Amino acid sequence: MIGSTTPMRHPSHKGLPPAPAGQPDDGSTSERRAADAEMARVLRTDPARVALDASGAGIAHWKHDPLHDVVEPMSHHVVMAYNGVMQRMERRSGKSVAIGTFRPGVVIIIPEGSSSRWDIPKPVDVVQLYLPNATLKRVADEAGTARTADLLERTAHPDPITSRLLLSAADTLGDNGALDTLFRHQLMDLLATRLLVAHSGSPTTFQPTMGGLSPKVLLRAIERLHSDSDADVSLDALASDAGLSRFHFCRAFKESTGLSPHAWLRQHRLEQAMNMLRESDEPVVSVAAALGYSSQTAFAAAFRKLTGETPSDWRRRHKP
Repeated sequence: MIGSTTPMRHPSHKGLPPAPAGQPDDGSTSERRAADAEMARVLRTDPARVALDASGAGIAHWKHDPLHDVVEPMSHHVVMAYNGVMQRMERRSGKSVAIGTFRPGVVIIIPEGSSSRWDIPKPVDVVQLYLPNATLKRVADEAGTARTADLLERTAHPDPITSRLLLSAADTLGDNGALDTLFRHQLMDLLATRLLVAHSGSPTTFQPTMGGLSPKVLLRAIERLHSDSDADVSLDALASDAGLSRFHFCRAFKESTGLSPHAWLRQHRLEQAMNMLRESDEPVVSVAAALGYSSQTAFAAAFRKLTGETPSDWRRRHKP
């Protein structure tokens, strides 16, 4: 249990609670907890940062105590990227025992509806993706692949690509609304694609999409990205306006511009910030608010990440 000082015990020790079956349960999916609710129950804490949509899909950053408990069946696939100190851990599903090493570059996958007991002796720093099976199926359908295969259970499985993608989302939880939401939507589709390719029972092959957006459709998309409305710059709105799926819109937009929609919007917001800092005397906090950042600190961190300077330092060097 979280906060317990009970040492991790070997499965053969008497008194250890029985491990759950490793396969998805036969109960109704409506009886399964949403992933964020089950994680809050078993980890006995709140996430450090989290962003969820109405379906419970989203990304959460957790820092929790040692874990010795059973994770019950959930209504989402859960994918974790580890970001803490190296440590051994144990996962038991039925008679199956998996012993792995938590370290950067590995992923953990709990398929929708499965259950297992976890014994992790040290504190954990982890970023989790909550992915509905409907999203996985949509991405497969949009890519024109065969039917969606089941995800494989993974325990501290080496996959630096998926790990880096998921860990990159931790910086977008709760800063700039429209920009971060667009990034998370793109990232979830990209992660779903990666899971189908590398972690499904029947690995999927994606055919490359050729050609970009027509000039008229591209102009309309850019006009939306210029909007101050979060609804206008959502990935769903952009794709729908172009008459494409999210999957094909992102590929076609990048083919046309060389950038993903998120990267294009980030560059646009940076150019807006530079113009405001150079051409006005507005305080940095006002510039941050005008560009949709939740705080001056969040804006300064994003600006420095892209330019290597704080907004104040950049303004001093470039203001006429």
